[in-house]
Amino acid sequence: MSTTIRVLLAEDQSMVREALAALLGLEDDIEVVAQVARGDEVLTAAREHAVDVALLDIEMPGATGIEAAALLHAELPAVKLVVLTTFGRPGYLRSAMESGADAFLVKDAPAAQLAQAVRKVLAGERVIDPTLAAAALAEGANPLTDREREVLRAAEDGSTNAELAAALHLSQGTVRNYLSTAIQKLAVRNRAEAARMAREKGWL
Repeated sequence: MSTTIRVLLAEDQSMVREALAALLGLEDDIEVVAQVARGDEVLTAAREHAVDVALLDIEMPGATGIEAAALLHAELPAVKLVVLTTFGRPGYLRSAMESGADAFLVKDAPAAQLAQAVRKVLAGERVIDPTLAAAALAEGANPLTDREREVLRAAEDGSTNAELAAALHLSQGTVRNYLSTAIQKLAVRNRAEAARMAREKGWL
């Protein structure tokens, strides 16, 4: 049985992806066997290349790293999941863990730390950036319901209540209620501030 850890790297920025692959490739026991630039290509690549560990960037076209993690966790539960983020948003950590991630790290962590995280998750350990863990605990749980998040996400482009109602197949009154509740929960003045705050905290 091979002792080489087979890694899938999912990152939409080619320079970052190639740099990470090159750095991990310097490790004797790690081999990057697949690279993808889209979240919706992760599951197929993981299956094709029989990977042990998937490194998933959060911000990707097609599907986010968190969505890809949830899909991998459901379809290929033996694959260990390391979620990488540029943004230290506490809500992302909670979402990643709920999606089955085994590790959550910021992208600018030293290469040696990333390689060590790959080894640790394969050994059954959980690895979480300590700064993000502390921030997530301090922040608390996401106060928004799934519906409130859905309406806020749709409202980010400045759509009117009528446009939101049509797009989401809801009544205008229901849309107004969801937005009003979200604004109250986040203690902000309007929907734009609510969407911005929720996005910054990783709650959308």
